[in-house]
Amino acid sequence: MIKPTRYGAPVARSLVAAIMAELSERYGGDGEGDQTPVEAVEFDPPEGLFLVAWRDGEPVGCGGWRTLSHFSEPGIPEDVAEIKRMYTAPAARKSGVAAALLAAIEESAREGGMRRVVLETGLPQPEAIALYEKAGYTRIPNYGHYRDDPLCVSYGRDL
Repeated sequence: MIKPTRYGAPVARSLVAAIMAELSERYGGDGEGDQTPVEAVEFDPPEGLFLVAWRDGEPVGCGGWRTLSHFSEPGIPEDVAEIKRMYTAPAARKSGVAAALLAAIEESAREGGMRRVVLETGLPQPEAIALYEKAGYTRIPNYGHYRDDPLCVSYGRDL
């Protein structure tokens, strides 16, 4: 089951903390994970939505979208959403949770009037890259906080 959840809710904060810990492991550094500026309000409808995946009463994944034009670079069309904080707990990986979350994020973005979604990931995340490419995402020029990072790879897909 996938349910909308406030980004600041305890379950969301717990999953985001797990994302950050994993990103710190994969990329090294100070333990902060992704340092892209993110505010909880960015995931509030109608400018975004945050989702949590549940299995057997336990949260096993999360992800959301935010309207990129309102929170990022000038000149971005208003109908472009950015996917952020995609995560699947290790025990739920390879079970379809990530694909289901991605589909739910895309559907909610489409329902929110978005025509395109973009995202940043990194070379140390080959599982994420494989997921996005399998879902039809193609490489786009890097953008945002990590635009100049040699480990950053950005993807986009029309909805």
